[in-house]
Amino acid sequence: MSDFNTQKDKYVTFKSGHEYYGIKIQYVNEIIVYQEITEIPESESYIKGLINLRGKIIPVIDVRLRFKQEPIPYTDRTCIIVLNVDNTVVGLIVEKIAEVVEIQEENILPSPTIGNTDKPQNVFVQSIGKVGDSVKLLLDPEKLLNDEDKLLIESVNEEENTEEEGE
Repeated sequence: MSDFNTQKDKYVTFKSGHEYYGIKIQYVNEIIVYQEITEIPESESYIKGLINLRGKIIPVIDVRLRFKQEPIPYTDRTCIIVLNVDNTVVGLIVEKIAEVVEIQEENILPSPTIGNTDKPQNVFVQSIGKVGDSVKLLLDPEKLLNDEDKLLIESVNEEENTEEEGE
């Protein structure tokens, strides 16, 4: 059995506000404890800045701010989920990690269109996963980054690659 099949239906779930969200585990590089962030001037408010993860510079996004939720102070439960989306590495600051769950394809429903415009975070929801009696909002990681964010992140990654080559 290949690695891909064992990860196919697995999602890392986390809490933001009153909702639980899931991201396909194939996008997740690792989950780290919250660490010091260097701010980037003149970037979107939800882009908190950059972290240095074992020598690699990674931009981080606060999920609550991205979803236009009220910001809350970071605690010892705050984590950063390091994602790799289309060869772009980015960190997501989340309140707390819930669990890794398996959601079979037959338990995944399309995102409802009714009332979808009232909550900004619904733009990022790709589908809905049924887990027992609960529901997880499954995110499209590519939508978490808008085109300007991708340009910013690509420029950070390019600068880092240029520095490495110049060593």
